[in-house]
Amino acid sequence: MAGLAESAQLLSDGLTTSSDLVGKALKAATDSDLNAFRLLRASEALVEAKAADERLAAGERLPLLGVPIAIKDDVDLAGAPTAFGCAGDFPVAEADCELVRRVKAAGAVIIGKTNTPEFGQWPVTEGSFGATRNPWNPDYSPGGSSGGSAAAVAAGIVPAAVGSDGAGSIRIPAAWTNLVGIKPTRGLVPTAPEPELFHGLTTSGPLARTVADAALLLDVLTGGDYSAAVTAPVRPLRIALSMRPAFTAFRVRVDPDVRAAVYAVARTLMSLGHSVSVADPAYGLIGLSFLPRSFGGIHDWTRRVPDAALLDARTRHNGRVGRLLGHGLGASRATLGFFARRIGAVFTEFDVVLTPTTATPPLPVGSIDGLPGWRTDRRVVTACPFAWPWNVLGWPGVNVPAGFTPSGLPVGAQLLGPADSEPLLISLAAQLEAASDWAATRPPIR
Repeated sequence: MAGLAESAQLLSDGLTTSSDLVGKALKAATDSDLNAFRLLRASEALVEAKAADERLAAGERLPLLGVPIAIKDDVDLAGAPTAFGCAGDFPVAEADCELVRRVKAAGAVIIGKTNTPEFGQWPVTEGSFGATRNPWNPDYSPGGSSGGSAAAVAAGIVPAAVGSDGAGSIRIPAAWTNLVGIKPTRGLVPTAPEPELFHGLTTSGPLARTVADAALLLDVLTGGDYSAAVTAPVRPLRIALSMRPAFTAFRVRVDPDVRAAVYAVARTLMSLGHSVSVADPAYGLIGLSFLPRSFGGIHDWTRRVPDAALLDARTRHNGRVGRLLGHGLGASRATLGFFARRIGAVFTEFDVVLTPTTATPPLPVGSIDGLPGWRTDRRVVTACPFAWPWNVLGWPGVNVPAGFTPSGLPVGAQLLGPADSEPLLISLAAQLEAASDWAATRPPIR
């Protein structure tokens, strides 16, 4: 399938129809063995596509009028349940959340809701609705928790999709499927009717094959003009290369293939005229601010499910931990300014921080099956220790494809900035894309 902007242009020029694009997307989703979707809106999407064709024929133009996209199953879409990766008989949502309203207002046709693990807890998309598989190699996970959205885009089922990111859940699957994934600044994408998601850790954002497509979808989600940053000139930047993650309770080792890929990105940046120096943000014990919010969010969601007995035993345990840690939410919020000043000091010397997105290549499907809670935590934390501090801070990060392991599995690198630095990060990502042309490489499963 063509990209997001290209699909919109083809529709605007009358060179294709929404009915054709949506029909092909639905067929691809139905025929796929990747298990990217929790549910498909086949009949509704085709009706909406026909209406989009009529609007296009009448001369109406909107940014995404008639373009098929997907959304993650953690937001409300009227007429569909919001199961967030859980088993059970969930009621259908009575109204669209604000994010979905904006997507529809831009004219997009939502073909379905994508798979995610329970409450988005893990960086693999496996759970009550089965395992989602990676289009680059189905024996491996596309990552999580927005793995269904990533798999759908990487496989070409849809040109772009919406994910959410509470500890790297957009950036991790983007890294493991050769996509661009943007985690925006906290508050940039509306969370209504929820006042916030996971006590401020989580925000929604785009997954796409190119920076331009990701920026276009971000425009739709925010009402901004981030697309302008794609073609904006980039001044020489000071970039901090950091291979050291924030402190966790587990020893982290960066896989040699990941390390080599991130160094290659650094060399490309230098060839583009930027300076790159090794420097680590002063993370301190920022995990103390992360844990009450993360586990507290899980506890909140355990009270929404129709039958908690159907939850994974690890989810029920994490919910109980969240209830106990609830007393620390106030302290967690109170320390935010301290950590923002401490970690933000890196931006007095540098413009952007470059890190691995993950410490390892994609995990095999089933890598956390049957593990007790502490071993699950060790597996996921040691694989993905680099993304979550930026969720505590609420600052933006962009995953850019960084190449492939010798066995052909994708890996990624993060471009990280302070609050509201999306334009700079997008401009830099677009410059890297022009030098690397990562979107030209497609997975074997299409």
